[in-house]
Amino acid sequence: MTKPLTVDLPHQLGAEEAKRRMQGSIGKLKDHIPGGSADVVSSWEGDRMNLAVQAMGQEVSAKIDVHETIVRVEVMLPGMLSFFGKQIEGYLKSKGGQLLEDKSKR
Repeated sequence: MTKPLTVDLPHQLGAEEAKRRMQGSIGKLKDHIPGGSADVVSSWEGDRMNLAVQAMGQEVSAKIDVHETIVRVEVMLPGMLSFFGKQIEGYLKSKGGQLLEDKSKR
């Protein structure tokens, strides 16, 4: 089992607003996954989103904890994808904030 990849996404939204925005954005996650046919399943337990993504024969699971000033993303990468951990971490840091954009005003 590989060590989880953890990324903190800072925000100034407060926990409830961050959670609301994530709920509105998660359905578009599959559009950002290469291969064109990703299966994304999410569920909430309090302020934690459990996420499972299946694409290209791989499954990635994540726990996303919403706090007042950060969203902590903890991703478990399967063996093959763990080789790309640094690149995936960089992508999450640069694009992860898109989950927190307010899509209701578009």
